[in-house]
Amino acid sequence: MDDLFHILGITPKDKTLFQTAITHKSFTNENGGVDNERLEFLGDAVLEFLTTDFLFRTFPNMPEGEMTALRSALVRKESLAEVAQKMELGQYIRLSKGEKSAGGEKKSYILANTLEAILGALFLDGGIPSAQIVVETYLLSRIEEIYEKNLHIGPKNAFQEFAQEKFSITPHYQLLSAEGPDHGKTFTMGVFIGEEKISEGKGSSKQKAESDAAQNALHSIQKKIK
Repeated sequence: MDDLFHILGITPKDKTLFQTAITHKSFTNENGGVDNERLEFLGDAVLEFLTTDFLFRTFPNMPEGEMTALRSALVRKESLAEVAQKMELGQYIRLSKGEKSAGGEKKSYILANTLEAILGALFLDGGIPSAQIVVETYLLSRIEEIYEKNLHIGPKNAFQEFAQEKFSITPHYQLLSAEGPDHGKTFTMGVFIGEEKISEGKGSSKQKAESDAAQNALHSIQKKIK
C-alpha cells in the first residue's frame, strides 16, 4: 500500500479507505469484506465535477457542446483504463483467484472502476484538493493528446460515421445484462449492425456501456484493417 500512496502522492489519514478502493467484488465474493463499488460510485461523481470545473475555468470561451465532448473523452472507461495502466494500478487490485488467473488486473473496465474508486477514497480522505491533484496530474494532462487524435469526437459518433459510410446503416445498441446492486450496477451493452453483434462493452450506466461497446468495435475494426 505504501507504494500506491507514493504513486498518489499522499499520506492518507485512513488507509482502510484505499484498501476498500482496490478491492474488486470478486475478491469479496471469495473472501468476504467490502468491495469498491460504493467508492466507485462516489469517485465517478468526483471525477465528473473536477473535470467540468477544470474545463469551465481553463477554456472560458469554449461552447457547452465542445466542453461536454471533451469531458466525455477524458472520463470514458478507455481513457481511465489507460491512465490506470500508466499508474500501474493493476498490481494493487485485490481479485479472486479465478479473476486473477483470467488476467483481471489488465481488464480495462476493472482498471477504470478501480481508479474511480480511488478517487472516491481520495475525496473522503482529503477532500476535493486530494482528488484534484491526481485528476490534474494523470488525467487532465491528456487534453492535448485528445485534441491531436480527435478523441473528443466520441466513440459512438465515430463508429456511427464508420457504419453509415461502410454499410449505409446506423448501428443500434441492446442491453445484454445488468449485474450488481441498484446503487452500483454494471451494465453490459452490445452494439449491432443489423442482426450482427459487432462488440460489447461494460459501464456503470447504459450510456457508458454503449460508449465502451463502440470503442471496442472501433478497436476490432482497426485490428482487421492492420
